[in-house]
Amino acid sequence: MNSAYLIIALRAAGIMYIGLFCAGIAMPRAVQLHHHVSTLPIFVRRLFWVYYSFIGLCLLGFGILTLAFAPQLGAGGGLARALCGFFALFWLLRLVVAAFVLDVRPYLRNWRWRLGYHATNVAFSLLTLVYAWAALRP
Repeated sequence: MNSAYLIIALRAAGIMYIGLFCAGIAMPRAVQLHHHVSTLPIFVRRLFWVYYSFIGLCLLGFGILTLAFAPQLGAGGGLARALCGFFALFWLLRLVVAAFVLDVRPYLRNWRWRLGYHATNVAFSLLTLVYAWAALRP
């Protein structure tokens, strides 16, 4: 496939980050996070929220960078391939964690939460494939 399709796929990946960010905003309500973290010591509670915020910032930043620099990422320079390889590995590992580490079944109480969960896993898979394509293409 030619690089025009790859650039389109990278731009779609950039948009997927925005969707994942929105899903991340909905997650505390879905799992009643405030209730769970309220029992933690103040330092641990703040540390959790800082980590949670930085993950959101990374999602937004990765999405904006992918959207803004899709042609450069698709061009296949050394830095672009390294970054895309890192993103592919990151999302592959996130998919593995979703499948084998996190048990979200108690929180999938309605069809919307189940649909959202499956949609995020589809997004993790697509992000893995798009970035692997960009990293490994000839």
